[in-house]
Amino acid sequence: MFERDRAPEELPACAAALEELGADDLWVVEDLGWAGSISAAALALAATRRLRVGIGIAPVALRNPALLAMEVANLARVHPGRLVAGVGHGVPEWMRKVGAETPRKLALLEETIVAVRGLVAGETVTLHGREVTVDGLTLVHPAREVPPIVTGVVKPRSLELSGRVADGTILAEGAGPAELIAARKHIDAGRAAGDRPEHELIVFAYLHVSDDPERAAEATREMVTGQAAWLGVPPEELFTLIGPAADIPARVAALHEAGASTVILRPLGDDPEGQARIALEALGRVRQ
Repeated sequence: MFERDRAPEELPACAAALEELGADDLWVVEDLGWAGSISAAALALAATRRLRVGIGIAPVALRNPALLAMEVANLARVHPGRLVAGVGHGVPEWMRKVGAETPRKLALLEETIVAVRGLVAGETVTLHGREVTVDGLTLVHPAREVPPIVTGVVKPRSLELSGRVADGTILAEGAGPAELIAARKHIDAGRAAGDRPEHELIVFAYLHVSDDPERAAEATREMVTGQAAWLGVPPEELFTLIGPAADIPARVAALHEAGASTVILRPLGDDPEGQARIALEALGRVRQ
């Protein structure tokens, strides 16, 4: 993941370096006040040739579905097979700051996914929903290959919705094997009622490589404490990849064994590319 606090002008070089190392994915962030995810994804895609770029995530409350579909279709058409479009409810406090909060979050998310997928695929979309209105719109330049639309959600009803209508689900930083197994129950219930052929389970995980527990805790405390408060759990209960490089393979394997399809490392602290290299070396993934 390209950390949100980094300057956007660092993104192209970061993306190119990670591709050279042998990473599969690079994910960009859309957090209110930091950076727009569509422009960030465009920068990363333009700087690389193979790397898959994920949007993690665009809040649907901020994005008109027609505009979002046009942006996603542009990127997917120019970079086929290399984009993952992540969407979600958005942080309520941030949505309130810009007058975008809605009480019908589930309806808005589902209707946005349906509308965006249809438009990006080149369909003429007519949808008069509870939150989304699209009246007979067709994109002139749809994608030749429709990218996966995945959701970044947390609560049971949202997870079930994701299983029913999305192509994948992103679980937030701190989710470990137990949380994955619990989330899969809701996702699988949704899949049983939906018609999506596949579902990618994507897990974000904090990374900080250090053999010194005290220094590692100091370098990551602010982010870990904030995430724990958001999830409503003690910081020590977060599942992370904070610690020695030798521990990384077993912890990544534990996520995969619990059902994760994709594990996205979010480096914290100094030298994020250096930490990514160490992690990829520990996983035997650095390209020679």
